[in-house]
Amino acid sequence: MNKDTVTPPDLILGTAMWGWTVDERDCFAILDDFYQRGGRRVDTATNYTINKNPKDFRRAEKLLAAWITAHQVTDLEVIVKVGSLNNLMTPDQNLAPTFLTICAEEYGNLLGANLACLMVHWDNRENEEDINATVTTLLELGEDRWEIGLSGIKHPEIYARVIAAHGLNGLPVELKHNLIYSDYGRYAPLQDYASFIAYGINAGGIKLSAGGYSSKASLLARGGKPDAHQSVKEQLDKLLVAFEENYPNIPVPNKMNHLGMLNAAYHPGISSILLGPSKVEHLEDSFAWLKQLYTEDYAPLYKALKKLEA
Repeated sequence: MNKDTVTPPDLILGTAMWGWTVDERDCFAILDDFYQRGGRRVDTATNYTINKNPKDFRRAEKLLAAWITAHQVTDLEVIVKVGSLNNLMTPDQNLAPTFLTICAEEYGNLLGANLACLMVHWDNRENEEDINATVTTLLELGEDRWEIGLSGIKHPEIYARVIAAHGLNGLPVELKHNLIYSDYGRYAPLQDYASFIAYGINAGGIKLSAGGYSSKASLLARGGKPDAHQSVKEQLDKLLVAFEENYPNIPVPNKMNHLGMLNAAYHPGISSILLGPSKVEHLEDSFAWLKQLYTEDYAPLYKALKKLEA
């Protein structure tokens, strides 16, 4: 495999930290820059912002809707994940047909032509009949206006049977995929029917350098510990030193985001990458790095990362 055998992934703008570690001004500035660069796909969820503060439940979608209204935009492609009933990080959800009907109407009114996909979110159910009712309802509600998708599914094998029965393919499916943990293998039953979107590529906000954490770092906000994966970071350091020695003319990744994007972009089963920049310069860096990934051949580094992951 080399860079010429891989289709560059689509970049999707994430909003999970909007109104939390990303303030309103930066949210709008990031979206301005993303839109000007041709970015159109934006991901949000009913339970964003996920800061466990009930006052901020659904805040991210409100910020997004405010930007849309202010700019009179009609060509965004917004993915909305529905089902979660709070932003307290609990498994509480409602995916009953009646509730989904309410969600579809509400988001249709809120986002108008910008609504591109309603995704099932955090589904732990095992009853195939109930899951089929959810899929059937979303298909009937969406018609030709928007598609359906999946995110945070506990039983991909059940969804695979339901989706196959409906004759669906290319379904947008979000899965966690980074150098610490990947759900790709667990989602194997859906591989024939899905277009996979990688999220969590930075492994919760891990930095390559211990001094890289600001007071608003997402890892710290989520309660993570910078030294929790010290052994992995040490292995990455050695790997990057070796890469620089063997390929001195190719720029070496210097951020966890660079490695996470490489790990997702060169993966043959992943078609899109969900980004969560907290500043405009972070977004600019991601676009520049994606271009760099297909200017030079980073396949040797990708193979080394896969060995590390194993």
